[in-house]
Amino acid sequence: MHSRTERTPEAVRRPAVIVMSDLVVLARQSRLIEEIVARDLVPLVLVGPDTPMDRLRAHMADPAHPLSVLSELVQVPDPAVDTVLCAVQDWVREYEVKASICCGEVFVDPAGALNDLLRLPGPGGWASRVCRDKIMQRTALDAFSPRWRAVAPAERSRAEPPGYPAVVKPAGRMYSSGVRRVDDAGQLRAALQEYGPEEFVLLEELVEGPEFSVEALVYDGAVLWSGITAKRTNEDGGHFFTELGHTCPAPGLTAAEESALTRANAGVLAAVGLRHGITHAEFRLSGGRAVLMEVAARLPGDAITMLWHLATGAPLEPAIVDLALGAKPHYPEPVRRAAQRYLDHQSGTLREVRTAPGGPDVSWIPCDGLWPATEAADADAPARHTAVLVTRAVGELLGEQVDSVARAVSVVGDAPLTADIDAPGRQWASSVRVTTRPPAAAAGDR
Repeated sequence: MHSRTERTPEAVRRPAVIVMSDLVVLARQSRLIEEIVARDLVPLVLVGPDTPMDRLRAHMADPAHPLSVLSELVQVPDPAVDTVLCAVQDWVREYEVKASICCGEVFVDPAGALNDLLRLPGPGGWASRVCRDKIMQRTALDAFSPRWRAVAPAERSRAEPPGYPAVVKPAGRMYSSGVRRVDDAGQLRAALQEYGPEEFVLLEELVEGPEFSVEALVYDGAVLWSGITAKRTNEDGGHFFTELGHTCPAPGLTAAEESALTRANAGVLAAVGLRHGITHAEFRLSGGRAVLMEVAARLPGDAITMLWHLATGAPLEPAIVDLALGAKPHYPEPVRRAAQRYLDHQSGTLREVRTAPGGPDVSWIPCDGLWPATEAADADAPARHTAVLVTRAVGELLGEQVDSVARAVSVVGDAPLTADIDAPGRQWASSVRVTTRPPAAAAGDR
C-alpha cells in the first residue's frame, strides 16, 4: 500500500470500480462483482460496520466462492460522506476510478457525492441526497406524495397528522423499521414515545390501494426501461407494513394503471434530476393516481433483481455496470413472471429449514454468503420453484414480522407470463418447513 503522499504514476493506474455495500448485499449481487471483473476492472469494495469481516474474509479466501475475486476491501465505522471519502482516498490515488456503485441504502449519499467529486456518471449528488432523506423527498416531491407533515423532536407533544387513519414513519430509518398505522390520537402518542429523542418523524395520510415498486434504468436523465413489481404486505393483519412478497412483472394491471405508475415514476426522477443509474421507487395506486411512498437511487432489495432476471431472461447487473460507466444499456421486456414469497414462522429461535424432496436446496445466506445461481427458463416452460432463501442464522430469535429485518425465509419461482403464479407460489411455500424452538425453551437451554 502506498503512503498517503505517494502518487502512483498515471500510466500504471489500473481502472477500477468502487462498490459500496455490505456482506448481505454482496452475497446477493455477486454477479455484479463478476461483471466488473469480466470487464478488466478492479472491484474495490467498501462495507459498513454491520459486515462481519471475519466471515467476509473467509469467503474471499475460498477459491470456490464468487467473492474470492475481491482483493481490495475497506470497512468504515459509519456511512457519513466524510468518513467514506477518507476511506477511499488511497484508492482514488492508486487506481483510475471509473465508477462508484451503491448497493446499500446507507451508502446512497456518499456514493453520489463521490461520483460528483470525481466527475463520474451516476445519479448525481443532489438526487442521491434527496433519495436518501425522507423529509427532503416529501418537500421536493410534494405533488407526487400523500398529505404529510414532518415533525421535529421538540414538536412531538403537539404533532397531528393530516387526518386519521395515519402512518407514522421515523425519517432516518430503513427496512420499514418503526413504520406503523395509527387510528387515533391515543395510538399516535403511544407510537411517538417509541422513537429516540433525536428522531424526526413523518406523519402521513394512510393511502388505500395496492402497492407497487417501479424499477428503472436511467441514462442521461431519460428512462430507458422500467418494470413494475407488485407488493404484498402484512398491513391487513395489523399496524405494520412489512413487505412479504414481490411479483415481477405485476399481474392484472390495466394499461391506464401501468401508465399512471410509469409516468409518475418518470416525473419523480425528473423532479430530483437523476442522471444515470438504476432506481427503485414505491407507489400506491389510489383512485387511479400513483402516490409516491419513497424513491431510492440504488439497486432494489430482497430478490427483485433475481426476479427480473427470471422474468426477462437477462440479468440486470450488466446494465447496472453500463450505466455506472456512462454507457447506454439495453434491457429486454419480460417473457415470464417471477415471484418471491416470505413465509410465516413461529416465534422462537430458528432451528431448521427443510424443503420437500425434489425441491431446491436451502440457501443459508448469512452463513454461506452466497445466493443460488439464477438460470432463466424458456418463455413457455412450466412453473418451477427455483430457490429457498434463508436470511437469518440458526439460533437467531424470530418474532413478529414488524419490519423487513424480522423476516427469515422466502421462496422464489417463475411461471409463464400468462399463468397464474399464485397457485404454484402457495405450493412452493407449503413445501418448506421452518422449525423454531419456543422462546421459553430456548431460555431454559441457557
